[in-house]
Amino acid sequence: MGISVVLLAYKEEENLRVLLPEIIEEVKKCGEEYEILVIDTEKPLDNTEGVCQKYGARYINQKYPGFGGAFRTGIEEAGKDKFLILDSDGSHPPKYIPQIHKKFVEENCDVVIGSRYVKGGVTNDSKSSQIMSKILNTIFRIFLGIKAKDISTDYRMYRTQDLKKVTLTCRNYDVLQEVLLKLRLEKGSQKIGEVPISFSKRLYGESKRQLLRFIISYIKTLCYLTGIRITHRK
Repeated sequence: MGISVVLLAYKEEENLRVLLPEIIEEVKKCGEEYEILVIDTEKPLDNTEGVCQKYGARYINQKYPGFGGAFRTGIEEAGKDKFLILDSDGSHPPKYIPQIHKKFVEENCDVVIGSRYVKGGVTNDSKSSQIMSKILNTIFRIFLGIKAKDISTDYRMYRTQDLKKVTLTCRNYDVLQEVLLKLRLEKGSQKIGEVPISFSKRLYGESKRQLLRFIISYIKTLCYLTGIRITHRK
Protein backbone atom coordinates (compact mmCIF):
# COMPACT_ATOMS: atom_id res chain seq x y z
CA MET A 1 0.00 0.00 0.00
CA GLY A 2 1.07 3.58 -0.48
CA ILE A 3 1.66 6.24 -3.11
CA SER A 4 4.43 6.46 -5.69
CA VAL A 5 4.72 10.13 -6.64
CA VAL A 6 6.37 10.33 -10.06
CA LEU A 7 7.92 13.44 -11.62
CA LEU A 8 9.37 13.43 -15.14
CA ALA A 9 12.20 15.95 -15.27
CA TYR A 10 14.05 17.62 -18.13
CA LYS A 11 16.33 20.34 -16.75
CA GLU A 12 13.89 21.11 -13.90
CA GLU A 13 16.42 21.64 -11.08
CA GLU A 14 15.09 25.08 -10.14
CA ASN A 15 11.46 24.00 -10.21
CA LEU A 16 12.12 20.87 -8.15
CA ARG A 17 13.69 22.96 -5.39
CA VAL A 18 10.28 24.60 -4.98
CA LEU A 19 8.03 21.63 -5.75
CA LEU A 20 9.56 18.79 -3.76
CA PRO A 21 8.98 20.30 -0.29
CA GLU A 22 5.42 21.27 -1.33
CA ILE A 23 4.73 17.75 -2.61
CA ILE A 24 6.05 16.18 0.58
CA GLU A 25 3.83 18.45 2.68
CA GLU A 26 0.71 17.62 0.67
CA VAL A 27 1.23 13.88 0.17
CA LYS A 28 1.69 13.44 3.92
CA LYS A 29 -1.91 14.64 4.33
CA CYS A 30 -3.08 11.52 2.48
CA GLY A 31 -2.12 9.38 5.46
CA GLU A 32 -0.26 6.71 3.48
CA GLU A 33 3.33 5.65 3.01
CA TYR A 34 4.86 7.29 -0.01
CA GLU A 35 7.91 7.47 -2.21
CA ILE A 36 8.94 10.21 -4.63
CA LEU A 37 10.55 9.17 -7.90
CA VAL A 38 12.19 11.76 -10.14
CA ILE A 39 12.80 10.41 -13.64
CA ASP A 40 15.57 12.49 -15.16
CA THR A 41 17.06 12.45 -18.66
CA GLU A 42 19.27 9.51 -19.67
CA LYS A 43 22.32 11.71 -19.15
CA PRO A 44 22.11 14.44 -16.46
CA LEU A 45 21.78 17.99 -17.79
CA ASP A 46 21.76 19.82 -14.45
CA ASN A 47 21.93 19.15 -10.70
CA THR A 48 18.54 17.45 -10.42
CA GLU A 49 20.22 14.53 -8.63
CA GLY A 50 21.54 16.83 -5.91
CA VAL A 51 18.09 18.33 -5.34
CA CYS A 52 16.62 14.82 -5.05
CA GLN A 53 19.21 13.86 -2.44
CA LYS A 54 18.37 16.97 -0.41
CA TYR A 55 14.66 16.11 -0.22
CA GLY A 56 14.87 12.31 -0.06
CA ALA A 57 13.51 11.62 -3.55
CA ARG A 58 14.74 8.66 -5.63
CA TYR A 59 16.74 9.87 -8.60
CA ILE A 60 16.37 7.67 -11.70
CA ASN A 61 17.67 8.17 -15.23
CA GLN A 62 15.10 7.27 -17.88
CA LYS A 63 15.68 4.01 -19.74
CA TYR A 64 13.74 4.79 -22.92
CA PRO A 65 13.56 7.88 -25.17
CA GLY A 66 11.04 10.71 -25.04
CA PHE A 67 8.31 11.70 -22.60
CA GLY A 68 6.64 8.33 -23.13
CA GLY A 69 9.89 6.57 -22.32
CA ALA A 70 10.27 8.51 -19.09
CA PHE A 71 6.69 7.61 -18.17
CA ARG A 72 7.36 3.92 -18.82
CA THR A 73 10.49 4.12 -16.67
CA GLY A 74 8.42 5.57 -13.83
CA ILE A 75 5.91 2.73 -14.12
CA GLU A 76 8.65 0.10 -13.98
CA GLU A 77 10.27 1.70 -10.93
CA ALA A 78 7.11 2.44 -8.91
CA GLY A 79 6.81 0.29 -5.80
CA LYS A 80 3.55 1.46 -4.20
CA ASP A 81 0.00 0.48 -5.19
CA LYS A 82 -1.06 4.00 -6.19
CA PHE A 83 0.76 5.90 -8.93
CA LEU A 84 0.52 9.69 -8.85
CA ILE A 85 2.15 11.67 -11.63
CA LEU A 86 2.34 15.44 -12.05
CA ASP A 87 4.41 17.91 -14.02
CA SER A 88 7.78 18.91 -12.58
CA ASP A 89 7.62 22.46 -13.97
CA GLY A 90 5.19 23.87 -11.38
CA SER A 91 2.12 23.93 -13.64
CA HIS A 92 0.36 21.35 -11.44
CA PRO A 93 0.03 22.79 -7.91
CA PRO A 94 0.65 20.06 -5.31
CA LYS A 95 -2.18 21.40 -3.13
CA TYR A 96 -4.63 19.26 -5.11
CA ILE A 97 -2.92 15.98 -4.20
CA PRO A 98 -5.13 15.25 -1.14
CA GLN A 99 -8.32 15.88 -3.17
CA ILE A 100 -7.17 13.61 -6.00
CA HIS A 101 -6.25 10.90 -3.51
CA LYS A 102 -9.55 11.21 -1.63
CA LYS A 103 -11.62 10.86 -4.80
CA PHE A 104 -9.50 7.94 -5.98
CA VAL A 105 -9.97 6.01 -2.73
CA GLU A 106 -13.51 6.95 -1.72
CA GLU A 107 -15.06 6.53 -5.19
CA ASN A 108 -12.94 3.49 -6.11
CA CYS A 109 -11.80 5.04 -9.37
CA ASP A 110 -9.44 3.45 -11.87
CA VAL A 111 -8.00 6.86 -12.73
CA VAL A 112 -8.42 10.33 -11.24
CA ILE A 113 -7.42 13.34 -13.34
CA GLY A 114 -6.56 16.82 -12.10
CA SER A 115 -8.75 18.55 -14.68
CA ARG A 116 -8.75 22.01 -16.22
CA TYR A 117 -12.04 21.50 -18.02
CA VAL A 118 -14.56 20.39 -15.40
CA LYS A 119 -16.60 22.90 -13.40
CA GLY A 120 -14.25 24.85 -11.15
CA GLY A 121 -11.18 24.09 -13.24
CA VAL A 122 -9.00 26.92 -14.56
CA THR A 123 -6.15 27.11 -17.05
CA ASN A 124 -3.67 29.98 -17.23
CA ASP A 125 -2.13 28.74 -20.46
CA SER A 126 -2.03 30.95 -23.58
CA LYS A 127 -5.24 31.31 -25.62
CA SER A 128 -3.72 29.45 -28.58
CA SER A 129 -2.69 26.56 -26.34
CA GLN A 130 -6.16 26.46 -24.76
CA ILE A 131 -7.84 26.26 -28.16
CA MET A 132 -5.50 23.54 -29.41
CA SER A 133 -5.91 21.59 -26.17
CA LYS A 134 -9.71 21.68 -26.27
CA ILE A 135 -9.80 20.63 -29.93
CA LEU A 136 -7.41 17.77 -29.18
CA ASN A 137 -9.45 16.65 -26.17
CA THR A 138 -12.72 16.69 -28.09
CA ILE A 139 -11.38 14.73 -31.06
CA PHE A 140 -9.70 12.07 -28.93
CA ARG A 141 -12.75 11.68 -26.65
CA ILE A 142 -14.98 11.06 -29.66
CA PHE A 143 -12.67 8.66 -31.51
CA LEU A 144 -11.47 6.72 -28.46
CA GLY A 145 -14.63 6.79 -26.35
CA ILE A 146 -12.84 8.07 -23.24
CA LYS A 147 -15.29 9.58 -20.78
CA ALA A 148 -13.33 12.49 -19.33
CA LYS A 149 -13.14 16.21 -20.04
CA ASP A 150 -9.37 16.58 -19.80
CA ILE A 151 -7.36 13.73 -21.32
CA SER A 152 -4.26 15.69 -22.32
CA THR A 153 -2.95 16.46 -18.84
CA ASP A 154 -0.70 14.15 -16.85
CA TYR A 155 -1.82 15.22 -13.37
CA ARG A 156 -3.29 11.80 -12.57
CA MET A 157 -3.53 8.97 -10.08
CA TYR A 158 -3.68 5.38 -11.32
CA ARG A 159 -3.53 1.88 -9.86
CA THR A 160 0.11 0.87 -10.28
CA GLN A 161 -0.69 -2.78 -10.97
CA ASP A 162 -2.97 -1.74 -13.85
CA LEU A 163 -0.23 0.37 -15.42
CA LYS A 164 2.25 -2.49 -15.21
CA LYS A 165 -0.11 -4.73 -17.22
CA VAL A 166 -0.35 -2.53 -20.32
CA THR A 167 2.24 -2.16 -23.08
CA LEU A 168 2.83 1.48 -24.02
CA THR A 169 4.60 2.40 -27.25
CA CYS A 170 4.04 6.14 -27.80
CA ARG A 171 7.20 8.20 -27.28
CA ASN A 172 5.73 11.65 -26.80
CA TYR A 173 2.88 13.31 -24.88
CA ASP A 174 0.39 11.20 -26.83
CA VAL A 175 1.17 8.41 -24.36
CA LEU A 176 -1.37 10.19 -22.11
CA GLN A 177 -4.22 9.18 -24.41
CA GLU A 178 -2.69 5.79 -25.18
CA VAL A 179 -2.59 4.77 -21.53
CA LEU A 180 -6.25 5.68 -20.91
CA LEU A 181 -7.44 3.68 -23.91
CA LYS A 182 -5.30 0.63 -23.19
CA LEU A 183 -6.24 0.59 -19.51
CA ARG A 184 -9.93 0.55 -20.50
CA LEU A 185 -9.45 -2.18 -23.09
CA GLU A 186 -7.42 -4.26 -20.62
CA LYS A 187 -10.09 -4.13 -17.91
CA GLY A 188 -13.17 -3.98 -20.12
CA SER A 189 -14.46 -0.94 -18.23
CA GLN A 190 -13.08 2.22 -16.70
CA LYS A 191 -14.15 4.62 -13.97
CA ILE A 192 -12.50 8.01 -14.37
CA GLY A 193 -12.86 10.74 -11.77
CA GLU A 194 -11.90 14.37 -12.31
CA VAL A 195 -10.91 16.97 -9.72
CA PRO A 196 -10.93 20.63 -10.79
CA ILE A 197 -7.52 22.28 -10.66
CA SER A 198 -5.98 25.60 -11.56
CA PHE A 199 -3.33 24.98 -14.21
CA SER A 200 -0.44 27.42 -13.80
CA LYS A 201 2.38 28.55 -16.04
CA ARG A 202 5.73 26.90 -15.42
CA LEU A 203 7.82 28.41 -12.62
CA TYR A 204 11.24 28.50 -14.30
CA GLY A 205 12.69 27.58 -17.68
CA GLU A 206 11.07 27.15 -21.07
CA SER A 207 8.56 24.63 -22.36
CA LYS A 208 10.12 21.54 -23.98
CA ARG A 209 7.19 20.98 -26.38
CA GLN A 210 7.86 21.53 -30.10
CA LEU A 211 4.55 22.48 -31.73
CA LEU A 212 5.03 20.93 -35.19
CA ARG A 213 6.37 17.64 -33.81
CA PHE A 214 3.57 17.70 -31.22
CA ILE A 215 0.83 18.03 -33.90
CA ILE A 216 2.32 15.37 -36.21
CA SER A 217 2.71 12.97 -33.31
CA TYR A 218 -0.93 13.38 -32.26
CA ILE A 219 -2.28 12.85 -35.79
CA LYS A 220 -0.33 9.59 -36.08
CA THR A 221 -1.41 8.49 -32.63
CA LEU A 222 -5.08 9.22 -33.29
CA CYS A 223 -4.97 6.87 -36.30
CA TYR A 224 -3.02 4.24 -34.35
CA LEU A 225 -5.29 4.26 -31.28
CA THR A 226 -8.49 4.38 -33.32
CA GLY A 227 -7.26 1.29 -35.15
CA ILE A 228 -6.63 -0.48 -31.82
CA ARG A 229 -10.12 0.39 -30.60
CA ILE A 230 -11.77 -0.86 -33.81
CA THR A 231 -9.73 -4.06 -33.83
CA HIS A 232 -10.57 -4.75 -30.20
CA ARG A 233 -14.28 -4.62 -31.01
CA LYS A 234 -14.03 -7.44 -33.55
